[in-house]
Amino acid sequence: MSKAAETTEATTATTTDADVDADAAAGAHLSTAPTDESAEAGGAAGGLTGGPALGVFGWIRWFWRQLTSMRVALILLFLLSLGAIPGSLIPQNSADELKVRTFKEAHETLAPIYDRLQLFDVYSSVWFSAIYILLFVSLIGCIVPRSWQFVGQLRSRPPAAPRRLARMPAYATWRTEAAPEDVREAALALLKKRRFRAHTAGDAVAAEKGYLREAGNLLFHVALIVMLVAFAAGQLFKSEGGKLIVEGDGFSNILPQYDDFKSGSLFDTEDLARFGFTLDRFTGTYETSGPQRGTPRTFEADVTYGKAGGEKKKGVIRVNEPLEVDGSKVYLISHGYAPVVTVRDGKGQVVYKGAVPLLPIDNNVTSTGVIKVMDGYRDKNGKKVQLGFPAFFVPTYAGKGNGQMFSQFPGLVFPALNLSAYHGDLRVDGGLPQNVYQLDTSKMTPFKDAKGDIYKKTLLPGETMELPGGAGSVTFEKEIKEWASFQISQQPGNGLALAGAIAAIAGLVGSLFIQRRRVWVRAVRGDDGVTVVELAGLGRSESAKLPEELADLAATLHSVAPTAPAPAPVPAPEAEADQADERAEK
Repeated sequence: MSKAAETTEATTATTTDADVDADAAAGAHLSTAPTDESAEAGGAAGGLTGGPALGVFGWIRWFWRQLTSMRVALILLFLLSLGAIPGSLIPQNSADELKVRTFKEAHETLAPIYDRLQLFDVYSSVWFSAIYILLFVSLIGCIVPRSWQFVGQLRSRPPAAPRRLARMPAYATWRTEAAPEDVREAALALLKKRRFRAHTAGDAVAAEKGYLREAGNLLFHVALIVMLVAFAAGQLFKSEGGKLIVEGDGFSNILPQYDDFKSGSLFDTEDLARFGFTLDRFTGTYETSGPQRGTPRTFEADVTYGKAGGEKKKGVIRVNEPLEVDGSKVYLISHGYAPVVTVRDGKGQVVYKGAVPLLPIDNNVTSTGVIKVMDGYRDKNGKKVQLGFPAFFVPTYAGKGNGQMFSQFPGLVFPALNLSAYHGDLRVDGGLPQNVYQLDTSKMTPFKDAKGDIYKKTLLPGETMELPGGAGSVTFEKEIKEWASFQISQQPGNGLALAGAIAAIAGLVGSLFIQRRRVWVRAVRGDDGVTVVELAGLGRSESAKLPEELADLAATLHSVAPTAPAPAPVPAPEAEADQADERAEK
């Protein structure tokens, strides 16, 4: 083995402390992720058996480090997602108190357990708020130091080349006759052209690229905070209410006009947008034949709307296409039918006339409800009495003798109205809230037919039901109106949440697809006067693109500083003696 080869092998096999320090500096700060100091803290303050205690401030510092670690942030984010599951599956008081009451009535065993666990108020519960606040603090505590560290990296220069570039994951070398200064100058220009941050440090050019990876990572975490803030703002300042409107009727956006209303704890009713609208017409069309018969095709509400004191405008509200007025959105939620009914007393005087909204109970809009006559009716003795008529309406009646009275089609093909009759006290004057679509019969007496059963009759449009004993009549008018249910909501955090979601996706894409890497180009003159060029690359993680990129850089730089011709071989002493003998013989 030659002396040069022995020297090279010895150099390769020996690693000095200076080499280790240079390699560590070369790979340092490729990420702004906080270092895990828990082991150091444990070893220094009680991590070993018999070591000193942490103390109050030590425990506070340890807890803060754990809370702001990425591991705990991911756990809290998972718990937050897990906690939202019961909020989606279990009825919530904030959304529909009626469904909550119905659930409690149907599940007498589970309901008290759910109440104690606050599962009917998930998003305002103590445990959900605790997870939410801890996640918020964890993200802030993680982002702030990383942001300062990242700013420091942006202001600093890429580290100088390590002493032994051959130990890097990607490496290339060749010899050239070009001067070292020219090679370094060409390498610096090439790297800057490819958007590397580069500078000359000693006998090498140091360059770095891919800072947007950490910027994307930080953007993703900041976006999570933005979405948390948007969620909090939406819960605290939101308002949401429902209103059922019959064709021809209107609505003004003031609190007494709502059928139900929910708002955040910091919402002021004075902040309700001042506008109103009238339901001019509701249009619903359905598939009339084939396997999709009865499937809705068109649901739209034609409205006239306007701000207080402003000009009236025409608009159309469709499913998932709300009407937006002065920061509020009006959504079309559902629809149904409102048969027009006229009630007369025993003297033929009209005591009630109007469209009665009935609630659908199936996909074919079979509907139920109650007609309540609270004032104006007196019996044959002149006594003031209230009337109640449980109603069952079908837009497409199959006809008598053709099964139960359920609708065969959601459109108004063959409408029919079935009524039962009660008289007495509706219990609406006691001040207690009452469902307008249900009849409290505790103080009511049914009208009886000749057989002693509850008096009832099925009516077609234009027909009249005569009450027994000349007590009056009920007429099912030929006009049948439709109603639509609307949700009017103000969500101040929606725009902020959308911006946060878009930013989170952009940050995630950047952190996943942008590679952070460093490149060094060293050019030094060898003992034989020929320049030795070395290229090396180091990435935050192993990537197939790093060797490819380095090979492309080497090929481009090689065109400027091509490989030097191989030197003539040096003959061995024995060969020189043989050549001398041959010359002597000649």
